[in-house]
Amino acid sequence: MQPLGADEPAAVGPYRLLGRLGSGGMGRVYLGRSAGGRTVAVKIVHPQFALDEEFRARFRREVAAARRVGGAWTAPVLDADPDAPVPWAATAYAAGPSLTQAVTAHGPLPAHTVRALGAGLAEALATVHALDLVHRDVKPSNVLLTLDGPLLIDFGIARATEGTASLTATGASVGSPGYMAPEQILGGRITGAADVFSLGAVLAYAATGNPPFPGDSSAALLYKVVHEEPELGSLDGELRDIATACLAKDPAARPAPADLAHRLAPQGAASLVTGGWLPGALVEQVSRSAVQILNLEGTADAPSGPVDFSSPALTGAFGPAPVMTPAPPPDPAPGKVSVSLAATSAPGATGRGRRVSCTVALAVAGALAAISLGVTEWLHPGGGGGNDTAGSAPTHPAPTHSAPADRAGAIPVRYLGTWEGKATALGGTLPMGTFRVTIHQAQAGKELGTLRQTDQLGGTCVDLLTLKQVNSTRLLATSTGAKANHKGCDPAPHDVELTPTGDDLTYTSTSAAEGNPEARLSKVTADD
Repeated sequence: MQPLGADEPAAVGPYRLLGRLGSGGMGRVYLGRSAGGRTVAVKIVHPQFALDEEFRARFRREVAAARRVGGAWTAPVLDADPDAPVPWAATAYAAGPSLTQAVTAHGPLPAHTVRALGAGLAEALATVHALDLVHRDVKPSNVLLTLDGPLLIDFGIARATEGTASLTATGASVGSPGYMAPEQILGGRITGAADVFSLGAVLAYAATGNPPFPGDSSAALLYKVVHEEPELGSLDGELRDIATACLAKDPAARPAPADLAHRLAPQGAASLVTGGWLPGALVEQVSRSAVQILNLEGTADAPSGPVDFSSPALTGAFGPAPVMTPAPPPDPAPGKVSVSLAATSAPGATGRGRRVSCTVALAVAGALAAISLGVTEWLHPGGGGGNDTAGSAPTHPAPTHSAPADRAGAIPVRYLGTWEGKATALGGTLPMGTFRVTIHQAQAGKELGTLRQTDQLGGTCVDLLTLKQVNSTRLLATSTGAKANHKGCDPAPHDVELTPTGDDLTYTSTSAAEGNPEARLSKVTADD
């Protein structure tokens, strides 16, 4: 866990934040504490997703699904408001690493631990399926190992078995390569048997330290799941028989979760956990980390300190919408914003709009004839590519005079250098953070510089700018997301315009997905 930065919120709703646990394509996770002393994990969605209705739909479904699931071996939901200006979740905190982290750090788990793990997860799936839900993303990173037993988390792509609607496009499958069932990959009907297949893959990974379908690309993984038998390595005895049965290609041939649970633990999973189910090294890790968490006070002057694992149980609560009120730090630094969050006030600050789908989206034509994947916990259809789009044009009126920049040194000195300022979108109603633009000489069709956006939570996205036209009154460029950006950044090319305004530059964008951001930029440094 990392201490809170000067540009990060100190509180969300009623929760005081103690430190940052981690971040991903969807948002950041903080350790928080309520006024009554309850320790929680607080997930704050990247502000840019607030503009994306597809994302909000998924977020609402995650909350609804998680609220319905309240059985043992699943993480409890405390409260929720997915319709907040900046959606957030305050959820019960469970001390324990993910299965992925545990195996990476300590290697394969002993047989008795794998048996207890399988029994607990099978009982959790039995509860989920009894509610006519399918989890659809059972994988090692969605399994937490706590002293009290395993926990199945993240119901973000669960959906009702009786429903046919999906957040993904027609012909798309959702899940994680190597752990998806064949019928998920091929776009078939998804039932609880798909979760059983994933459970078998998880057990094989826990017992051997390797996934049963290894591969160096998503396409290779998916092909193996559909066409090849699993590689179970040193797994033997009853655990091998159970994993093999779960990994059957035919959904009808896989055992039911309740039968699996009884086979692994006739007296119930709790009977295997009660006597101590984790190996000593993990018990020591979890215990030490739990003590460190309890000792945190979360004051502005006290750093959070290290914690042995960075991804806690994330369950539950979405309370009142966090409201982000920018306030300059004592010593303002370029590209930084100090943010405080409260439960009441005007709509919160958001950043660049993005289109997202679930963990992995796979366009299937026939038997994997065409595959389009983005692997995270999120995919961005359309991926970043190219510096321009054929036939694209600005959505705002072009000026009547614009001279082409077709030679070296064509950009007037007036534009050169590094410029910075605060940006807004949606006609000035939506704060976008700090934009920093660097411009150097270039010919038309060549890269002229970069745009770096730092949002209100400290997240950054970098765009590459390619010159289209320039004269003394306007510079027109194509802005394309850098390949190294995190998954929350928009990769799609769009036009941006810079116009001289006094000693500054006015930045405008044609990106409707981002709310057509605008900014007035002041020069920070001159071009070399």
